[in-house]
Amino acid sequence: MTPRVRVTRRLRFSAAHRLRNQAWSDERNRSVFGDCSNPEWHGHNYGLEVTVAGPVDPGTGYVIDLKLLDELVRTRVIDHLDHRNLNTQVEWLADTNPTTENLAVAIWTRLADHLPDSVDLVRVLVRETERNSAEFTGQGLDPRPSRSQADRRTCDPGSPLPSESK
Repeated sequence: MTPRVRVTRRLRFSAAHRLRNQAWSDERNRSVFGDCSNPEWHGHNYGLEVTVAGPVDPGTGYVIDLKLLDELVRTRVIDHLDHRNLNTQVEWLADTNPTTENLAVAIWTRLADHLPDSVDLVRVLVRETERNSAEFTGQGLDPRPSRSQADRRTCDPGSPLPSESK
């Protein structure tokens, strides 16, 4: 049996948000979310940890080239969130109360089906403050949405997509 190893990449982003349930009154939102429901917004310097697992490639010694993982997380997540208002400027968070928990699930869905075939997403951790974080491991979601062969890459970041190799 081939050993599977977990690899984690840490990144950061800064964003503003307001916690609010649109169906509730301002009074109830203030009661439930406190200062986090401030209509003038508030912000955080978030930490993000993305953990993947897979076999160690005998040629590279990698589960995944961390440059490839970093690029994937930056283009699919960080570039959309960094220095943005999560309530108004991030299309894939529309109609979502941007709690740390909801961010972790949304980030998972942005990444899970964009990894190489041999690599599985196993954890997304969003750290809102030094004391508060949310971790999502895919429970309740299809762990690996089916993808067409054209959407898959090998662990070699330089390898062409199957449709490019013809």
